[in-house]
Amino acid sequence: MIVAVSGLNNTDNPAPAVPVAKSLVANHRVIGLSYDPNEPANFMDIIEKKYLMPYPSLGIDELKNRLSYLKSKENLEAIIPNLDAELPLYIKYQDEIEDMGIKLCLPSLENFELRNKNNLDKLSKNLDLTYPKTREITSTKELCKISESATFPLMIKGNYYKAYKVYNLQSAIEAFYTISNEWGFPILVQDVVEGEEINLVGVGDGKGELKGAVAIKKLTTTSIGKIWTGITIQNQKLMDIANSFVSNTKWKGPFELECMIDNDKIYLIEINPRFPAWVYFATGVGINLPQMVIDIMQDKDIEPKLTYPSNKMYVRFTDEVITDFNDFTTLLTKKEL
Repeated sequence: MIVAVSGLNNTDNPAPAVPVAKSLVANHRVIGLSYDPNEPANFMDIIEKKYLMPYPSLGIDELKNRLSYLKSKENLEAIIPNLDAELPLYIKYQDEIEDMGIKLCLPSLENFELRNKNNLDKLSKNLDLTYPKTREITSTKELCKISESATFPLMIKGNYYKAYKVYNLQSAIEAFYTISNEWGFPILVQDVVEGEEINLVGVGDGKGELKGAVAIKKLTTTSIGKIWTGITIQNQKLMDIANSFVSNTKWKGPFELECMIDNDKIYLIEINPRFPAWVYFATGVGINLPQMVIDIMQDKDIEPKLTYPSNKMYVRFTDEVITDFNDFTTLLTKKEL
């Protein structure tokens, strides 16, 4: 199958394209969809061909025009979008994109909105989870009022993306403006939950069944909270939560549950509607979730795979690629490489 993946950034804040591609290249031809010629994976051999894409803010007509070109040139058959900013466009117009002969495996728009951070309190109750106290604000005046009674540190979050841990009002205001200038409103102010961070990546089939999942504990992270080392864990309560989430919502496609655990109490922090950048960890321990997504696209009957070894370790590292500057200018001018 000819599959396109987006999210070609591969810095200390990596996107998922490279691990998704690593999970698929043995059986599929993978091409990359990039929004920025500076993204490192544009110059990595793991992805054979790369194409610049119009920004999601330009709308569906620009996207369809570009996809039509890729369909004619590459016979593109499927896309796994991996970026929060592009998902609403793909989800809203997934029927039109599939009418072009390009398969997708995505949740409904209703489910996508359900996991917005300002909706997670209600969802957490449905899943019998605890959600940290969260306030929704649109002004620094509201933030100052909250700071009078709240205890620092606090988390300042965008509704879709970005989060900062702040230790005083001044840094909270700075985070407020940083997020709102880039992502708009509302801004969420959330109590900090102490404990260990545990995450689960999974795939739902859209019919209520969890087809595959792997849970991990983060051991070390970058300064912005991205996993650097981690281990696989067995936590039946977390797996039950994932099963309940998929069963109740009929979620289709990849997702990630970000949680904190304090003794036996699990707090839901976020639900990401896509693969995380550590998804190759799941492939490495025997559960190839990107391949499951392709199988679901092709209406294959696949057995659930939820068993994997514990205490396998994940280690992220940096690397360098030496390329020709002509590659960069070619991608910039021709919009393909």
